[in-house]
Amino acid sequence: MSRDNKGKKIVVYPAYIDLKKSRSEGRKISSSKAVPNPSIKEIIEASERLGLNPLYEEKHYPRLKGVKGRVLVDKKSGKLEILRMIADEIRKRRGITG
Repeated sequence: MSRDNKGKKIVVYPAYIDLKKSRSEGRKISSSKAVPNPSIKEIIEASERLGLNPLYEEKHYPRLKGVKGRVLVDKKSGKLEILRMIADEIRKRRGITG
């Protein structure tokens, strides 16, 4: 059964792909795929390269006080798959292998 994702967006907070965050602090992907301290700018650039039409919003991440900023991207596949793709793109850009 396929779902129609046309026009849908998902939220990407930096904590979702941050290697330095624990699962309880909000990391959504495995530590082997995560990147240390991803910035909003890196997430936006990676999303643009992946054709996900990023949109920045100045919103607080509920689990971490004082952390501001999130990115909305097109939902072209599952949320975790998109998060892994964004993290992988940042890793490539930084020259991180593994």
